[in-house]
Amino acid sequence: MKNIGLHWKILSGMLLGILIGIVAIQFPDGKQLVADWIKPIGTIFINLLKLIAIPLIIASLIKGVSDLKDITSLSKLGIRTFALYIVTTVISITVGLFFVNLVKPGTLVSEITRTELMKNYGSVADQSTANVALLHRGPLQMLVDVVPSNIFEAVSSNGNMLQVIFFVIFFGIGLILIPEKTAAPVKSFFDGMNEVILKMIDLVMLAAPYGVLALMAGLVTEAPGADIFVALGAYAATVIAGLVFMLIIFYPLVLKLFTGTSPVFFMKGIAPAQLVAFSTSSSAATLPVTMERVEEHLGVDKQVTSFVCPVGATVNMDGTSLYQAVAAVFISQAFGHDVTFTQQLTIVVTATLASIGSAAVPGAGLLMLVIVLESIGVSPAGIALIFAIDRPLDMLRTTVNVTSDAFCAVMIGKSVGKLGKPQVHEWDENYHPNKN
Repeated sequence: MKNIGLHWKILSGMLLGILIGIVAIQFPDGKQLVADWIKPIGTIFINLLKLIAIPLIIASLIKGVSDLKDITSLSKLGIRTFALYIVTTVISITVGLFFVNLVKPGTLVSEITRTELMKNYGSVADQSTANVALLHRGPLQMLVDVVPSNIFEAVSSNGNMLQVIFFVIFFGIGLILIPEKTAAPVKSFFDGMNEVILKMIDLVMLAAPYGVLALMAGLVTEAPGADIFVALGAYAATVIAGLVFMLIIFYPLVLKLFTGTSPVFFMKGIAPAQLVAFSTSSSAATLPVTMERVEEHLGVDKQVTSFVCPVGATVNMDGTSLYQAVAAVFISQAFGHDVTFTQQLTIVVTATLASIGSAAVPGAGLLMLVIVLESIGVSPAGIALIFAIDRPLDMLRTTVNVTSDAFCAVMIGKSVGKLGKPQVHEWDENYHPNKN
């Protein structure tokens, strides 16, 4: 049992959880039994991962920034990271628009289905619209929101991760600029803190198969009716097609061309993080696993990983951006509106900015979709059409988000000469990541 890879254990837990959920819904009290005795285990697992996320960002990012020694190295790494994030986001949105224009799933939604979905989920749409109204406070409000007025208030919620990252980078720059002798005790503290948190991650991951089992069992018992899935099957298939393209074609192909990294090596290395992302629907909760896999199993230097991955968990949302593009066009089609080329360009720009400001927590993409819809003049109430199947699609797009973070870390690591051999080998020693 000890020789079985972590990703296989997690996958086994996932399949067993689905089986338990299917069996449970066959009995009158099965759903309640899962809700009372199984799902809480999954909630505890997610809470443990979220518990580690903020301390991990603080310790690893301060260490990563301060280890760069000078501002020039930081700016070089930062510019390359953000540039790559923007490029991959735009590409993912374009892929989504290609598939949705090809399939045109919105034209398949009947008036009866539309009315039923609006009736069942309209209140959720209204709540999302009310929440997002707070975001429309000026063109520079996004920049204002990045700078916290109180760091202790910012670290109290994973939804404020971008504010925490700003403070930590600012703090790291301060460490670089003061004399090395003065900075040494502070760096030593955060180095030790980072090692402790990494060990905590190892302990939490021992429970990953059981946590995933509980999450999947709960998901199956809470799933909406099959008739809604049939009605929205074309939309879901369009989103999945775009996500699968990014996951198994775009990322592996680009990595092979630019870094020489084998697609099999990359997918095997990041698989546990993908499975945790799929189960939790949270890039923030998955961050500890992502960083551990990228550093120890993909061979990216800690200096790169500690900067690229925490930032990516907040601002790099390829899967979310792709989904927003497909959903916006789908809703427009369902309402009988043709989306012009200019409106689709607006979707590219708005979805890119929305992904940067989107919190790395479950369901955040749905909230940001309201902004995208309003940018092309479509009623935000239309999100009621897709809410029924948003949860499973959220799981898939989070998997792509996490994969994109790992992809960018490998790309940046290669560009700055910080991509080497992995620290942990789960395969033959002769199997090298850059072997042609």
